Amino acid sequence: MQRLVNKKITKETVRKFILGNNGDGLLQKICIYAFIIIVGFVFLYPLLHMVSYSFKSAEDLVNPLVKWMPSEFYTDNFKRAYRILDYSKSLFVTIGVGMIPALLQTVVCSLVGYGLARFNFIGKKVIFALVLATFIIPPQITMIPQFLMYKDLNILYSLKAYIFPAIFGQGMKSAIFILIFYQFFRQVPKSLEEAAEVDGAGHLRIFFKIAVPTAAPGYLISFLLSTVWYWNETYSASMYFGSVIQTLPMKLAAFVATFNKLYPGSEAGATANEAVKMAGTCLSLLPLLILYFITQRWFVEGIDKSGITGE
Repeated sequence: MQRLVNKKITKETVRKFILGNNGDGLLQKICIYAFIIIVGFVFLYPLLHMVSYSFKSAEDLVNPLVKWMPSEFYTDNFKRAYRILDYSKSLFVTIGVGMIPALLQTVVCSLVGYGLARFNFIGKKVIFALVLATFIIPPQITMIPQFLMYKDLNILYSLKAYIFPAIFGQGMKSAIFILIFYQFFRQVPKSLEEAAEVDGAGHLRIFFKIAVPTAAPGYLISFLLSTVWYWNETYSASMYFGSVIQTLPMKLAAFVATFNKLYPGSEAGATANEAVKMAGTCLSLLPLLILYFITQRWFVEGIDKSGITGE
Protein backbone atom coordinates (compact mmCIF):
# COMPACT_ATOMS: atom_id res chain seq x y z
CA MET A 1 0.00 0.00 0.00
CA GLN A 2 2.79 2.41 0.93
CA ARG A 3 4.52 1.71 -2.40
CA LEU A 4 1.35 2.62 -4.33
CA VAL A 5 1.04 5.88 -2.41
CA ASN A 6 4.70 6.75 -3.03
CA LYS A 7 4.33 5.88 -6.70
CA LYS A 8 1.23 8.09 -6.98
CA ILE A 9 2.97 10.96 -5.19
CA THR A 10 5.98 10.59 -7.46
CA LYS A 11 3.82 10.72 -10.62
CA GLU A 12 1.89 13.72 -9.32
CA THR A 13 5.13 15.53 -8.46
CA VAL A 14 6.60 14.85 -11.88
CA ARG A 15 3.40 16.02 -13.58
CA LYS A 16 3.37 19.27 -11.60
CA PHE A 17 7.07 19.81 -12.31
CA ILE A 18 6.60 19.38 -16.06
CA LEU A 19 3.13 20.88 -16.60
CA GLY A 20 2.67 22.96 -13.47
CA ASN A 21 -0.60 24.04 -11.88
CA ASN A 22 -1.21 27.38 -13.62
CA GLY A 23 0.91 26.93 -16.70
CA ASP A 24 4.14 27.57 -14.80
CA GLY A 25 5.67 24.18 -15.40
CA LEU A 26 8.99 23.30 -16.97
CA LEU A 27 7.46 22.63 -20.40
CA GLN A 28 5.90 26.09 -20.65
CA LYS A 29 9.09 27.76 -19.45
CA ILE A 30 11.09 25.92 -22.11
CA CYS A 31 8.65 27.05 -24.81
CA ILE A 32 8.68 30.66 -23.59
CA TYR A 33 12.48 30.86 -23.37
CA ALA A 34 12.86 29.18 -26.76
CA PHE A 35 10.49 31.73 -28.31
CA ILE A 36 12.32 34.63 -26.64
CA ILE A 37 15.70 33.34 -27.83
CA ILE A 38 14.44 32.93 -31.41
CA VAL A 39 12.91 36.42 -31.49
CA GLY A 40 16.00 37.91 -29.83
CA PHE A 41 18.26 36.26 -32.39
CA VAL A 42 16.15 37.65 -35.24
CA PHE A 43 16.67 41.17 -33.86
CA LEU A 44 20.32 40.71 -32.92
CA TYR A 45 21.46 38.91 -36.07
CA PRO A 46 21.87 42.09 -38.19
CA LEU A 47 23.90 43.75 -35.41
CA LEU A 48 26.08 40.69 -34.92
CA HIS A 49 26.64 40.44 -38.67
CA MET A 50 27.51 44.14 -38.86
CA VAL A 51 30.01 44.06 -35.98
CA SER A 52 31.60 40.81 -37.16
CA TYR A 53 32.15 41.99 -40.73
CA SER A 54 33.37 45.44 -39.69
CA PHE A 55 36.50 43.89 -38.15
CA LYS A 56 37.32 41.62 -41.09
CA SER A 57 40.19 42.24 -43.47
CA ALA A 58 39.90 41.72 -47.22
CA GLU A 59 41.52 38.30 -46.81
CA ASP A 60 38.91 37.24 -44.23
CA LEU A 61 36.08 38.30 -46.53
CA VAL A 62 37.18 35.91 -49.27
CA ASN A 63 38.18 33.12 -46.90
CA PRO A 64 35.29 30.61 -46.68
CA LEU A 65 36.64 29.28 -43.36
CA VAL A 66 36.13 32.64 -41.64
CA LYS A 67 32.46 33.02 -40.81
CA TRP A 68 31.68 34.94 -37.64
CA MET A 69 34.97 35.56 -35.86
CA PRO A 70 37.66 37.32 -37.94
CA SER A 71 41.17 35.94 -37.85
CA GLU A 72 42.29 39.31 -36.47
CA PHE A 73 40.58 42.52 -35.42
CA TYR A 74 41.29 44.68 -38.45
CA THR A 75 40.73 48.30 -37.34
CA ASP A 76 41.74 49.99 -40.59
CA ASN A 77 38.12 49.65 -41.74
CA PHE A 78 37.04 52.05 -39.00
CA LYS A 79 39.87 54.47 -39.80
CA ARG A 80 38.80 54.64 -43.42
CA ALA A 81 35.11 54.88 -42.54
CA TYR A 82 35.89 57.68 -40.06
CA ARG A 83 37.60 59.65 -42.80
CA ILE A 84 34.95 58.93 -45.44
CA LEU A 85 32.09 60.02 -43.17
CA ASP A 86 34.02 63.09 -41.98
CA TYR A 87 32.83 61.74 -38.68
CA SER A 88 33.53 64.56 -36.20
CA LYS A 89 31.81 67.23 -38.30
CA SER A 90 28.99 64.96 -39.45
CA LEU A 91 28.29 63.79 -35.89
CA PHE A 92 28.02 67.37 -34.63
CA VAL A 93 25.65 68.26 -37.48
CA THR A 94 23.54 65.13 -36.94
CA ILE A 95 23.20 65.81 -33.21
CA GLY A 96 21.87 69.27 -34.01
CA VAL A 97 19.52 68.00 -36.72
CA GLY A 98 18.25 65.20 -34.48
CA MET A 99 17.97 66.80 -31.05
CA ILE A 100 17.00 70.45 -31.61
CA PRO A 101 13.79 69.70 -33.58
CA ALA A 102 13.08 66.75 -31.27
CA LEU A 103 13.26 68.97 -28.18
CA LEU A 104 11.00 71.62 -29.72
CA GLN A 105 8.59 68.99 -30.98
CA THR A 106 8.35 67.35 -27.57
CA VAL A 107 7.53 70.64 -25.82
CA VAL A 108 4.93 71.71 -28.40
CA CYS A 109 3.27 68.30 -28.58
CA SER A 110 2.97 68.23 -24.79
CA LEU A 111 1.12 71.58 -24.86
CA VAL A 112 -1.21 70.37 -27.61
CA GLY A 113 -1.81 67.06 -25.85
CA TYR A 114 -2.55 68.83 -22.56
CA GLY A 115 -5.04 71.18 -24.21
CA LEU A 116 -6.88 68.32 -25.88
CA ALA A 117 -6.90 66.21 -22.72
CA ARG A 118 -7.94 68.75 -20.09
CA PHE A 119 -10.11 71.36 -21.86
CA ASN A 120 -13.44 71.22 -23.68
CA PHE A 121 -13.93 73.76 -26.45
CA ILE A 122 -15.71 74.16 -29.77
CA GLY A 123 -13.98 72.27 -32.56
CA LYS A 124 -12.02 69.97 -30.24
CA LYS A 125 -13.19 66.83 -32.03
CA VAL A 126 -12.35 68.37 -35.39
CA ILE A 127 -8.81 69.20 -34.26
CA PHE A 128 -8.39 65.72 -32.82
CA ALA A 129 -9.58 64.21 -36.11
CA LEU A 130 -7.10 66.37 -38.05
CA VAL A 131 -4.29 65.19 -35.76
CA LEU A 132 -5.23 61.59 -36.47
CA ALA A 133 -5.45 62.36 -40.19
CA THR A 134 -1.85 63.61 -40.23
CA PHE A 135 -0.88 60.24 -38.78
CA ILE A 136 -2.95 58.18 -41.22
CA ILE A 137 -2.12 60.07 -44.44
CA PRO A 138 1.20 58.82 -45.92
CA PRO A 139 3.91 61.50 -45.77
CA GLN A 140 4.73 60.94 -49.46
CA ILE A 141 1.42 62.59 -50.35
CA THR A 142 2.14 65.81 -48.48
CA MET A 143 5.89 66.01 -49.09
CA ILE A 144 5.75 67.90 -52.40
CA PRO A 145 3.22 70.50 -51.14
CA GLN A 146 5.37 70.94 -48.03
CA PHE A 147 8.46 71.41 -50.19
CA LEU A 148 6.74 74.12 -52.24
CA MET A 149 5.47 75.81 -49.07
CA TYR A 150 8.95 75.75 -47.51
CA LYS A 151 10.32 77.21 -50.73
CA ASP A 152 7.84 80.10 -50.57
CA LEU A 153 8.75 80.67 -46.91
CA ASN A 154 12.46 80.61 -47.81
CA ILE A 155 13.36 78.02 -45.17
CA LEU A 156 14.80 75.35 -47.46
CA TYR A 157 18.42 74.20 -47.22
CA SER A 158 18.68 75.12 -43.54
CA LEU A 159 17.66 73.65 -40.20
CA LYS A 160 14.61 75.94 -40.29
CA ALA A 161 12.93 73.32 -42.51
CA TYR A 162 12.81 71.08 -39.42
CA ILE A 163 12.54 73.70 -36.68
CA PHE A 164 9.54 75.69 -37.93
CA PRO A 165 7.25 72.66 -38.44
CA ALA A 166 8.27 71.34 -35.00
CA ILE A 167 7.36 74.69 -33.38
CA PHE A 168 3.89 74.58 -34.92
CA GLY A 169 3.22 70.94 -34.00
CA GLN A 170 3.86 69.59 -37.50
CA GLY A 171 7.21 67.91 -36.92
CA MET A 172 8.07 64.40 -37.93
CA LYS A 173 5.28 62.05 -36.74
CA SER A 174 4.03 64.68 -34.28
CA ALA A 175 0.61 63.03 -34.15
CA ILE A 176 2.08 60.05 -32.28
CA PHE A 177 3.58 62.28 -29.59
CA ILE A 178 0.39 64.33 -29.24
CA LEU A 179 -1.51 61.10 -28.65
CA ILE A 180 1.12 59.96 -26.12
CA PHE A 181 0.78 63.18 -24.11
CA TYR A 182 -3.00 63.14 -24.53
CA GLN A 183 -3.07 59.73 -22.88
CA PHE A 184 -0.68 60.77 -20.10
CA PHE A 185 -2.54 63.98 -19.23
CA ARG A 186 -5.89 62.21 -19.22
CA GLN A 187 -4.54 60.09 -16.38
CA VAL A 188 -3.87 63.10 -14.16
CA PRO A 189 -6.49 63.04 -11.37
CA LYS A 190 -8.90 65.98 -11.64
CA SER A 191 -8.83 66.31 -7.85
CA LEU A 192 -5.22 67.52 -8.06
CA GLU A 193 -6.15 70.26 -10.50
CA GLU A 194 -9.20 71.24 -8.47
CA ALA A 195 -7.08 71.47 -5.31
CA ALA A 196 -4.53 73.62 -7.15
CA GLU A 197 -7.29 75.92 -8.44
CA VAL A 198 -8.62 76.33 -4.89
CA ASP A 199 -5.11 77.42 -3.86
CA GLY A 200 -5.18 80.05 -6.60
CA ALA A 201 -3.04 78.32 -9.24
CA GLY A 202 -3.64 79.22 -12.88
CA HIS A 203 -3.64 76.91 -15.86
CA LEU A 204 0.06 77.42 -16.63
CA ARG A 205 1.10 76.79 -13.04
CA ILE A 206 -1.03 73.64 -12.92
CA PHE A 207 0.57 72.50 -16.15
CA PHE A 208 4.16 73.02 -14.99
CA LYS A 209 3.72 71.97 -11.37
CA ILE A 210 1.33 69.02 -11.71
CA ALA A 211 0.96 67.85 -15.30
CA VAL A 212 4.60 68.01 -16.42
CA PRO A 213 6.05 65.98 -13.49
CA THR A 214 3.29 63.40 -13.95
CA ALA A 215 4.09 63.03 -17.66
CA ALA A 216 7.88 62.93 -17.24
CA PRO A 217 8.07 59.41 -18.75
CA GLY A 218 6.11 60.67 -21.75
CA TYR A 219 8.61 63.48 -22.28
CA LEU A 220 11.49 61.01 -22.24
CA ILE A 221 9.79 58.57 -24.61
CA SER A 222 8.78 61.33 -27.04
CA PHE A 223 12.20 62.97 -27.03
CA LEU A 224 14.08 59.73 -27.62
CA LEU A 225 11.78 58.47 -30.37
CA SER A 226 11.73 61.86 -32.06
CA THR A 227 15.53 62.08 -31.92
CA VAL A 228 15.89 58.63 -33.46
CA TRP A 229 13.45 59.42 -36.28
CA TYR A 230 15.06 62.76 -37.10
CA TRP A 231 18.50 61.14 -36.85
CA ASN A 232 17.72 58.30 -39.27
CA GLU A 233 15.70 60.31 -41.79
CA THR A 234 17.42 60.62 -45.16
CA TYR A 235 14.70 61.10 -47.78
CA SER A 236 13.11 64.30 -46.46
CA ALA A 237 16.49 65.52 -45.21
CA SER A 238 18.04 65.24 -48.67
CA MET A 239 14.99 67.03 -50.13
CA TYR A 240 14.90 69.90 -47.63
CA PHE A 241 18.64 70.27 -46.94
CA GLY A 242 20.16 69.29 -50.29
CA SER A 243 23.94 69.22 -50.02
CA VAL A 244 24.09 72.13 -47.56
CA ILE A 245 23.54 69.96 -44.46
CA GLN A 246 24.90 66.41 -44.50
CA THR A 247 23.99 64.09 -41.63
CA LEU A 248 25.63 60.75 -40.87
CA PRO A 249 22.88 58.67 -42.56
CA MET A 250 23.12 60.93 -45.63
CA LYS A 251 26.89 60.49 -45.68
CA LEU A 252 26.40 56.75 -45.31
CA ALA A 253 24.06 56.71 -48.32
CA ALA A 254 26.85 58.23 -50.44
CA PHE A 255 29.52 56.06 -48.80
CA VAL A 256 30.79 54.24 -51.90
CA ALA A 257 30.99 57.37 -54.04
CA THR A 258 32.95 59.22 -51.35
CA PHE A 259 35.20 56.19 -50.83
CA ASN A 260 36.12 56.08 -54.52
CA LYS A 261 37.06 59.77 -54.43
CA LEU A 262 39.26 59.47 -51.35
CA TYR A 263 40.77 56.09 -52.23
CA PRO A 264 41.38 55.72 -55.98
CA GLY A 265 41.18 52.18 -57.31
CA SER A 266 44.88 52.13 -58.06
CA GLU A 267 45.71 52.44 -54.38
CA ALA A 268 46.68 49.09 -52.86
CA GLY A 269 44.07 47.54 -50.65
CA ALA A 270 41.62 50.40 -51.15
CA THR A 271 38.32 48.78 -52.11
CA ALA A 272 34.86 49.64 -50.88
CA ASN A 273 34.26 46.12 -49.61
CA GLU A 274 31.53 44.99 -47.24
CA ALA A 275 33.78 45.28 -44.19
CA VAL A 276 34.38 49.01 -44.70
CA LYS A 277 30.68 49.58 -45.30
CA MET A 278 29.80 47.74 -42.09
CA ALA A 279 32.38 49.81 -40.19
CA GLY A 280 30.71 52.98 -41.47
CA THR A 281 27.32 51.65 -40.40
CA CYS A 282 28.69 50.87 -36.93
CA LEU A 283 30.00 54.42 -36.57
CA SER A 284 26.64 55.80 -37.67
CA LEU A 285 24.68 53.70 -35.16
CA LEU A 286 27.12 54.02 -32.26
CA PRO A 287 25.82 57.37 -30.85
CA LEU A 288 22.23 56.09 -30.81
CA LEU A 289 23.29 52.86 -29.08
CA ILE A 290 25.18 54.86 -26.45
CA LEU A 291 22.15 57.11 -25.95
CA TYR A 292 19.91 54.08 -25.50
CA PHE A 293 22.23 52.33 -23.03
CA ILE A 294 22.41 55.51 -20.94
CA THR A 295 18.63 56.05 -20.88
CA GLN A 296 17.32 52.49 -21.15
CA ARG A 297 16.35 52.31 -17.49
CA TRP A 298 14.16 55.42 -17.63
CA PHE A 299 12.92 54.54 -21.11
CA VAL A 300 11.65 51.12 -20.00
CA GLU A 301 10.10 52.64 -16.87
CA GLY A 302 8.40 55.24 -19.05
CA ILE A 303 6.94 52.57 -21.33
CA ASP A 304 5.70 50.71 -18.27
CA LYS A 305 4.16 53.80 -16.64
CA SER A 306 2.40 54.79 -19.83
CA GLY A 307 -0.16 52.06 -19.12
CA ILE A 308 -1.15 53.39 -15.69
CA THR A 309 -4.78 54.53 -15.48
CA GLY A 310 -5.92 57.48 -13.43
CA GLU A 311 -9.23 59.01 -12.40
